[in-house]
Amino acid sequence: MTPERLRPEVVLSPAGVRAIDARLERAGLLDLAMEEAGRAAADAIQLFFPVGQVLLLAGSGANGGDALVAARHLHALGRAVTVLALPSQHPLTRLNRRRLKAVGVEVGRLSAAPLHRALRASQGVVDGLLGTGFRPPLRPALQELVRLVNASGQPVIALDLPTGLDAGSAAVTGEPVQASVTVTFSGMKPALLYGPAAHHAGQVQLVDLRLPPSWALAEALATRPAAAEVARLLPVRFADAHKGTAGHVWVIGGHPGTVGAAALAGWAALRSGAGLVTVHSEAPVPLVTPELMIRQHVSLLEALRDTAPASRPQALCVGMGLGPQAEDTARLVLAWQRPTVLDADALQPSLAGAGHAQCIWTPHPGEAARLLGTDTTDVTRDPIQAARALQERLGGVVILKGGPSTIAAPDGIRVSRGGHPGMASAGMGDTLSGVLAALLGQGLSAGEAALAGTALHARAGELAGQQHGYGLSATDVIEQLGRAWQSLVLADNTAPTPKGRHNSIEGNVTK
Repeated sequence: MTPERLRPEVVLSPAGVRAIDARLERAGLLDLAMEEAGRAAADAIQLFFPVGQVLLLAGSGANGGDALVAARHLHALGRAVTVLALPSQHPLTRLNRRRLKAVGVEVGRLSAAPLHRALRASQGVVDGLLGTGFRPPLRPALQELVRLVNASGQPVIALDLPTGLDAGSAAVTGEPVQASVTVTFSGMKPALLYGPAAHHAGQVQLVDLRLPPSWALAEALATRPAAAEVARLLPVRFADAHKGTAGHVWVIGGHPGTVGAAALAGWAALRSGAGLVTVHSEAPVPLVTPELMIRQHVSLLEALRDTAPASRPQALCVGMGLGPQAEDTARLVLAWQRPTVLDADALQPSLAGAGHAQCIWTPHPGEAARLLGTDTTDVTRDPIQAARALQERLGGVVILKGGPSTIAAPDGIRVSRGGHPGMASAGMGDTLSGVLAALLGQGLSAGEAALAGTALHARAGELAGQQHGYGLSATDVIEQLGRAWQSLVLADNTAPTPKGRHNSIEGNVTK
């Protein structure tokens, strides 16, 4: 069985939540699951709102039932609670309303006037109005309640997700509840991961309802790998390692005015463990570090066509600032069937279907929209679906960059963790490309490199943020890659010995 610390989190769509609820109901466990969710919510309220009167708002569905259970547990702990609820025909919500009354807590009818009065007497609000079954827009009466809650300025704990958000979408319609904390159950929801919807969730706390792991995984839209799981993908070297066993990476990029992109990718590859890095370009690329090898060509395409198979590197990254010849260059390199990262100018719609199992495409939302023939809004509204569509169209592995990044591989979708908002600056994608190419060159598969590379890049951004504050440059992140690597390895404090870990350019496993 997978240890708890290595088990990935699941990301659930509204349909996935419904399927799990139906399975719980068939097993006669739905009431117990609501009880556990409400108790976990009460624990979170105690943690985040340790004192003062708590106002709990219960909707007509299962989300309202969770709020009623939470109110009962808070009352049992001696907290002062006020409960306002909408009328409900949901059997478990009605049952828990009766249970709450049985322990001496009256449930008031929820409407604008009593809510306004209750808000003046409370020090915190629990939003149990609407859950994953909601689809925008809010009815006018509910929108009025949400506006009263937001205007109160009180801290809000939302149950499962803030009222007014569509659980399956990153888009925002109307005015949702602005939560300070969201306690979500069984799995993350897309609206809690991707902005602008996620901006309304505050701090997100995932509560495991102790379902059989296979139940949630069977309905998962995507997964979020644990830090320890990612750490186990990182290459390990033996004492007799040398530059020839750490992989030779070629960076193919640079064009007049954009030569820094190729230099950043090369520097990042060196900092991510590549034994040798050569930048190939027709433009003069700056030597940002003396260990970087620069090859300037009169004709880049001719030089690549003349490269004998035995002289080709273990991995390549192509497209960073490459300019108008990027499409032809990428097509040529992809035909080599070597581990390859494609970024920036190499992300061309005409290359659809040209990918192979060992290539990684790294578009940002604007590039993704061009590849899919749509607009950026469609991509950012549903990054998981966009990443899946890109992978099916291009082949290989796709990293749809963002906060968080979404990784689509033939075996499923993963959502990255971590990062820093200061990373929203030029050169970060070039840096990621270098990191990915270095990991490919050290023997990781495209899927492994995508998971480990995005985690390494994100962690380096976090460390750079600690040192520099808000605005970060790509070089700030590159300088932290070594510490980030160490940080990820330390996250897996039960890591095995190098036996069974990648350690050579062929990706062989030590026997």
